[in-house]
Amino acid sequence: MADIAADERTPRETDSREAGEREKSWEPPQVLPDPAPQDGWVFRWIRTSIMGNQDNVNASKRFREGWEPVRAEDHPEMMMASDRGSDYAGNIEVGGLLLCKTSEENYKARSEYFANLARQQHESVNHNFMREDDPRMPKLNESSTRVTFGGGAKPT
Repeated sequence: MADIAADERTPRETDSREAGEREKSWEPPQVLPDPAPQDGWVFRWIRTSIMGNQDNVNASKRFREGWEPVRAEDHPEMMMASDRGSDYAGNIEVGGLLLCKTSEENYKARSEYFANLARQQHESVNHNFMREDDPRMPKLNESSTRVTFGGGAKPT
C-alpha cells in the first residue's frame, strides 16, 4: 500500500510556482505616473494651468523655490503626449501639471522651514488662548480624581 501512494505522487520538480499563482487583474493606469527614483532628487507635480488658463504665478513661485522641470528624454519610461500649446515643450506635462525635481537638501530645508512655521503658529494660538485665562473659570480643569473601593453595604 505504501508503494501505491508513492507512485501516485508527482515529483516536486514538476511543480511550478506559476501554476499556483492567481491570474492578475487589470488595473487602470495612473493619471500622474511616478518617475523612476534618482539618488539625490525629489520629484513633484507642479500646477502650470488651471481650467485651461495659465497659472504663471504658481509656476514661477515653485521655480524660485528650486524646482526645475524634468526633461522628457531623461525619463523615457514616462514618454507621453504633452499638453497641446504648452509653454514647457520637451518636458513632462499632464493636464496642466508639470513634473519637476529638486535636490533632497533643498527639499529637506523647505520641509523644515514649513514645519517650524506651523509649530510657531500653534504655539502662538495656544499662548493667545491661555493669556485670557480667568482663575474664576479656568480653561483647563486640572482637578484630580480618586477612585476608592468600598467595603460594600454594612450589615445592620
